[in-house]
Amino acid sequence: MQKRAFIVHGWDGTPQEGWFPWLKAGLEAKGFKVEVPQLPDAGSPRIYNWVPKLAEVVGTPDEQAYFIGHSIGCQTIARYLESLPEGVKVGGAVFVAGFFKHLTGLEDDPDVQETDKHWLGTPIELQKVKSHLPKSVAIFSDDDPWVPLDNQDDFREKLGAEIIIEHRQRHFSGSGGTTELPIVQEKLLELSE
Repeated sequence: MQKRAFIVHGWDGTPQEGWFPWLKAGLEAKGFKVEVPQLPDAGSPRIYNWVPKLAEVVGTPDEQAYFIGHSIGCQTIARYLESLPEGVKVGGAVFVAGFFKHLTGLEDDPDVQETDKHWLGTPIELQKVKSHLPKSVAIFSDDDPWVPLDNQDDFREKLGAEIIIEHRQRHFSGSGGTTELPIVQEKLLELSE
């Protein structure tokens, strides 16, 4: 059965931004079927829109399904996994600049504050997420302006993720000039062996 990879963009994101096209091409060259869905209303992401859209794109989840998330895309993947029926497992996930604790440096715009509250104020059962996710890796940057390094604790302690700290990669964003991210492909291929 063919391995499938789902790349989930972040807040205000698109499938064409940053390192997503590079990663998609690289994984396809390794035999994966790759999907990078455009999630609805990306400028104002909401759990009730994003999780069902990801579920629709994935179809039937199985151990050949792998996930790569960027920023709020990591929350989307975790909340999707939390929603799966007991006993269903996926292959693994690579989380890039993910967060469950808090964000910093957000502008005072009411819409931004509302989105922050929506995601961080909605409880998530990480033990349930872990029951569907046998292997994961979480990658952070030591100078991310929005995702402080203490967000790694939940990934390590509750999801059992391998933690990688990259140096001076900011938020790993296309707008910041990140168009390739070899560590993500390397770790996903390791998870899928």
